[in-house]
Amino acid sequence: MSRPMLTLVASLALLAALPDAAVAAAKPAATSPKPAKRYTIEQFMATVNIGGASFSADESRILFHSNESGIFNVYAMPVGGGKPVQLTDSKNDGHYAISFFPSDDRFLYTRDQGGNELDHLYVRELDGSERDLTPGDKLKANFAGWSGDDSAFYVTTNERDPKFFDLYRYDAKTYARTLVFKNDAGWQLSDVSRDGRWLALGKTNTTADSDVHLADLKSGAIKHITPHQGVARFASQDFDPESRELLMTSNDGGEFTRVIAYDLASGKTREVEKADWDVAYTAFSKDGRHRVTGVNADASIALRLYRDGKPIALPKLPGGEVRGVSFSRSGKRMAFYVNGDRSPSNLFVAEVGSNAAPTQLTQSLSKAIDPNELVDASIVRFKSFDGMVIPSVYMQPKDASPTHKVPAIVWVHGGPGGQTMRGYSALMQYFVNNGYAVLGINNRGSSGYGKSFFTADDGKHGREPLWDCIEAKTFLASTGVIDPDRIGIVGGSYGGYMVLSAMAFRPEAFKVGINIFGVSNWIRTLESIPPYWESQRLALYQEVGDPVKDRERLMATSPLFHAHEIKKPLMVIQGANDPRVIKPESDDIVAAVKKNGVPVDYLVFDDEGHGFSKKKNSLEANRRMVEFLDKYLKPGLGQPAK
Repeated sequence: MSRPMLTLVASLALLAALPDAAVAAAKPAATSPKPAKRYTIEQFMATVNIGGASFSADESRILFHSNESGIFNVYAMPVGGGKPVQLTDSKNDGHYAISFFPSDDRFLYTRDQGGNELDHLYVRELDGSERDLTPGDKLKANFAGWSGDDSAFYVTTNERDPKFFDLYRYDAKTYARTLVFKNDAGWQLSDVSRDGRWLALGKTNTTADSDVHLADLKSGAIKHITPHQGVARFASQDFDPESRELLMTSNDGGEFTRVIAYDLASGKTREVEKADWDVAYTAFSKDGRHRVTGVNADASIALRLYRDGKPIALPKLPGGEVRGVSFSRSGKRMAFYVNGDRSPSNLFVAEVGSNAAPTQLTQSLSKAIDPNELVDASIVRFKSFDGMVIPSVYMQPKDASPTHKVPAIVWVHGGPGGQTMRGYSALMQYFVNNGYAVLGINNRGSSGYGKSFFTADDGKHGREPLWDCIEAKTFLASTGVIDPDRIGIVGGSYGGYMVLSAMAFRPEAFKVGINIFGVSNWIRTLESIPPYWESQRLALYQEVGDPVKDRERLMATSPLFHAHEIKKPLMVIQGANDPRVIKPESDDIVAAVKKNGVPVDYLVFDDEGHGFSKKKNSLEANRRMVEFLDKYLKPGLGQPAK
């Protein structure tokens, strides 16, 4: 796990035609298939997680980050392949690659302190020394891109006011900086045009409604460019290379987001691209000839690639989908990742326009694991209590059959408003390899399935979205291969809240629960959100509740105040430095449930925040989770769990 929170008529109409319940993959033959080879958690965690991709000035190497050393560090690798060279050597805090400098081998990267999410931006100089470009004790900084001529780069920090991020321009040679935009209105700073004149500003109204404003950095004027009626989400994506248009995504007038372009001179808007799903993002290459778009197509990201405005084919590679395309400055090369259900992300490089096969630079899966022993996911759907169709990602052990029924886990994603996606997960494969079916539920309120589905949980947390999870048990029983008496619920962050809610508000439903840094007391969580969330604070209040105005409702939906109802075994995992769901949240629920005489396994990591950045901690947490599940969902297989 990593660190990286209307009426229903439209969504019901949209989903009514989708198939009920199980897919064919969930109905195996009557005879028991051969079980998969069993792997240890050490073997699973030997898999390497990687990310980021930036070409060097001469386009001969790629900068990325990897946790091969046990924690994320920055590496570089030749585009022709070879052994990666480790460029940072942290033993404590993760280092995440941002970018090579356009003219030399300096590079930018970020790190926080023990998972506190107060990232600083650093430069590694040519002599190997490190320089903090954003010094300070309490600030958070973000890289915001290079200027069009590569003479400078932009950085946002909240050093002046913890609630708001200002925009600075750093000289690429001297690091001298200039305040470009002072943010006193809670804007979300987005894209800067190539010519440095325009800044796109986001304004969150609710979690489902947002606007884009345009700041003229020359005159100081700010213009609202997305006036609309009703609920609609507008988000800046990228300025075109000539600084004439701003590309945005919008679901105004429909269920799904599409790409539109706003003409900076005339103020006119035109449609650029759409799909039958949400367009997640779109961006231009540095040379301006290429544009890449990601479409959130039923829990998978489908990429589209354009050259000079015309679609071109992406490389077709076995074992997964292409993700995270980035181009060299000349546009001659592109780097991308390939990820699949049975294959973690691997980095590839291709010559743009060439028929030559792309070069695979990494081999992330542990050498001890045969991918044929892992399982693919299926997309399944089931009708919930009110007829709403709930899409989910389902994984099943190889030996599950009507004569060998297996236990199962309902996995709940974070958010609110997140989404369980297809793709490789060492934890999910570890669960399945140990005999547990996993249903990654996209309950109402999840992203990716239209505006109405996304807003269907507003003000209803702890109720309807939870009931979707309860109905998931009926689906699992319908497969014919799941033991309905051996179903648990697991989730992180908001998913952890859903776990606690299930245990407190529907204590009969699940045999066990595992809460990973989840909310137990909404009032305290909403009162203690980090100051740099200010631009989204009121939107969060609108969706979940105001800790003052809605105090009674929040107490009714906070598991802590109903902990006396929790009667089933509970595991709680917490990072001591978590700034989002602070440690007292977990301390209190553990203490309260222990008073019930219920088995509680409490695991705290002193050097982590809202998630895991260190392999040793992920290994320990994953091992302990399976041991906990084995104890309470597999006591003497063939006998019901008590």
